[in-house]
Amino acid sequence: MDTELIVEKLRVIEEDLRDLAYDKLRVAAKGDSNAARDEKRVLQARRAIEKAIRALDDLGDDLD
Repeated sequence: MDTELIVEKLRVIEEDLRDLAYDKLRVAAKGDSNAARDEKRVLQARRAIEKAIRALDDLGDDLD
């Protein structure tokens, strides 16, 4: 599988996680402490995906 295709898929996942984090943040702003905890976990996952995207983008640069 091509790294560019994987990066594209990861970018879609990152966007989905960003949207989910905003949703959790809105609920947390209404006082739901569980949503606040969940938002932090979603952000952690999103950062991991961003890190994977950067690593694979760098890998693609090395292959050129």
